[in-house]
Amino acid sequence: MAERLRQKQNRTMAAREESPERRCIVSGEARAKDALIRFVAGPDGTVVPDVAERLPGRGVWVSADRASLEKAVKTGAFSRALKTSVKAPEDLIERVASLLASRVLDYVGFARRSGKAVAGFMTVDKWLREGRAAVLFAASDGAQGGAGKIKALAPDLPVLELFASDELGAAFGRAHAVHAAVAAGPLADAIRREADRLAGFRTKKIAP
Repeated sequence: MAERLRQKQNRTMAAREESPERRCIVSGEARAKDALIRFVAGPDGTVVPDVAERLPGRGVWVSADRASLEKAVKTGAFSRALKTSVKAPEDLIERVASLLASRVLDYVGFARRSGKAVAGFMTVDKWLREGRAAVLFAASDGAQGGAGKIKALAPDLPVLELFASDELGAAFGRAHAVHAAVAAGPLADAIRREADRLAGFRTKKIAP
């Protein structure tokens, strides 16, 4: 199992190293695209987050964290980088966080429907013992020690504590879910990428 975990981590690291770089308009630092968020100017002159990186037009990039985005808004960095006068919506940060959260949960839902994700501690425990899990979830409002319990079973796997139990449960078609696991593959990679970006906007971080 340890060898499989190392292989998964090596593949993830290789994918990140191959990710194209973009320059953050706040720090001026060139970073892997996976660590930033793209924005474009909307037809009404507002700043539009393009978390899927598909919208047409000139795009600019900001590091995926609350402080960087707050600074971009406060200093007028969007207008300078886009070379046109634009206005950031008052709820821009909340919009970005909501879009990223939706992307993570949508991917979890896709994984669940294709048999690549399960919820419930006993089922997650079984997947861990079989070496099938690649990404783990623990609800942020779960019982005290609940996240530690699942981390103890797989100390080398990422545990995402970014969602409340009702949010996580919705991805599995139930009222609540406290523990969940996603199998290795493209969906797990996409979940980790979007969760890494979402972690910059929610207080709970990714562990380890």
